[in-house]
Amino acid sequence: MNTPKTNRRQFLKGAAGVAAATALTSGVARAAATTKPAKFVIGMMGTGGRGMWLLTEELVKRPHLRIAYVCDADENRASKAAEVVAKATGARPAVVVDYRRILDDKDVHALFSTTPDHWHALSTIHACQAGKDVYVEKPCAHNVWEGRKMVEAARKYKRVVQIGFQNRSADYVKAAGEYIRSGELGDVHLVRVRQMRTRPAIGKTPDGPVPPGVDYDRWLGPAPKRPFNPNHFHYNWHWHWEYSGGDMINDGVHQIDIARWLAGKDYPLGASGTGGIFHFHDDQETPDTQVVTWDFPDMTMTFELTLWTPYMKKVDWSRRDTGAFPDWDFYAARIEVYGTKNLMYLARHGSGWQVFDENGKSCAGCTGKQAHSQHVDNFFACIESRATPNADIEEGHRSTVLGHLGNISYRLGGRKLKFDAKTESFLGDDEANKMLKRVYREPCVVPEEV
Repeated sequence: MNTPKTNRRQFLKGAAGVAAATALTSGVARAAATTKPAKFVIGMMGTGGRGMWLLTEELVKRPHLRIAYVCDADENRASKAAEVVAKATGARPAVVVDYRRILDDKDVHALFSTTPDHWHALSTIHACQAGKDVYVEKPCAHNVWEGRKMVEAARKYKRVVQIGFQNRSADYVKAAGEYIRSGELGDVHLVRVRQMRTRPAIGKTPDGPVPPGVDYDRWLGPAPKRPFNPNHFHYNWHWHWEYSGGDMINDGVHQIDIARWLAGKDYPLGASGTGGIFHFHDDQETPDTQVVTWDFPDMTMTFELTLWTPYMKKVDWSRRDTGAFPDWDFYAARIEVYGTKNLMYLARHGSGWQVFDENGKSCAGCTGKQAHSQHVDNFFACIESRATPNADIEEGHRSTVLGHLGNISYRLGGRKLKFDAKTESFLGDDEANKMLKRVYREPCVVPEEV
C-alpha cells in the first residue's frame, strides 16, 4: 500500500500541466527585500473575491508576514493579486498556477486556501502532508466524506487548520454563548436561522472558449470535465452542485455554525429539507428558496433561505462595528434562540445581540464588532503555540455537515433522513449515503488514507 506521502508525490507527477506551474513573474518568492525577517511565510491559493479581500484587508497589513506566493488557475487574477501585494509591501510574490509549488517550499509555514469549495479538501490535505498549517475558507468541504478526511489529515500530521468561521473569534458571540449557558434564557428547545437576501440572476449562457490565461482543467480539478461556461466559473460556481451547495453552504453556513455553537450541539439525529427554484429562470441548480429542519434530542433547529427578498438586508458595511443594533425584523442573517424564559436575537455582522422577556422588552444584550482580524490573529498565534484554533477543522466540519444534510434531503425530494453521528452516514438509506461522497476525477482524488 502506498504511504500518504507517496500518494501526494504520485499526484504531483501525474497531474497534467505541472510544467505550467513555473512562476509567471520575473520575481521569485525569496526575493522579498525586508529589513526585518518575516515571522511567518505564507502562500495564498485562490485570489478571487474572498482571497483578494483577505490579502488587501488583512494579510498585507501585517509586518510580521511575508506573502511568498499567490496561486490561481486564472493567471489574470493571480497577477493582479501579486501587484496588490507588491504595492502594499514592497515585495512581489511569485505567481504560480499550481499550489504544489507552494507546498514544496520548505520556507513556507502556511497555506491560505480561498478556493471554490470543491478544492478545499485536496488543498488542505496536501498542505497537511507537506507539513504546512492551513487557513481554509468556509465551508469546510464540498461533501461530508472529504470533510472528515480533512480532519484526519490535520490530526495525523499535527497541523493547525483554521476554518474561516470568523464569528468564533468575536467577543460578542462568545458573550452570547456565556449568557445562554448561564441559564438566563432558560432551556433552549428551538433555534431559527435566517439567510434571506437578494442576488442578481445569472441568466442562461452557452458554453464557449476558455478565456486567455485560464487553466480551466486545473480549475475543475476533482469535478467532472466539461466545456467552459461562465456560469460554471468565477462566483457563479456557487449555484452548481459539482462545486458547491448553494447559498446555504456559501453564506448561510456562517449562521448555522454560530447557532450550533450557541446551542452546544454536535450532530443532529436527522434532517429534512424542502424548497425549490421558484424565482429565478436561469442556469442555477441550487435552490433560491429553502427550508431545512434538523432534529436534536431535545431541540429543533431550522434554516430559512430566500434569494429574492429585497426588503431583507445584511447590515451595510458602513454601519457594522458602530455599536448599533440592526432592524431585527428585516435583518437578513438573524439567529433566533428560543428559551423557556427569554428570547435572544443575534446578528452575524458585528451588530450584537439582544434578549427579550415575556413582555417583549429588551432585558439584556450587547453590541459587538466583526472579528476578521482577530480570527487571522488567532491562526498565527496557534501556529506558534500549536494550540487548537478558535474555528478548528473538527468544529468547521460539524457545522458544514448540517448544510450537507439539508441539501441531500432537498435533492432527494425532502426525504426525512436519519443520521448516525458515529459513522457520519445515514441509517437505512443507500441512495442518501451515495451523496456523502463524490466521484473524483483523476488525478485530483481525495485519498481513502490521508
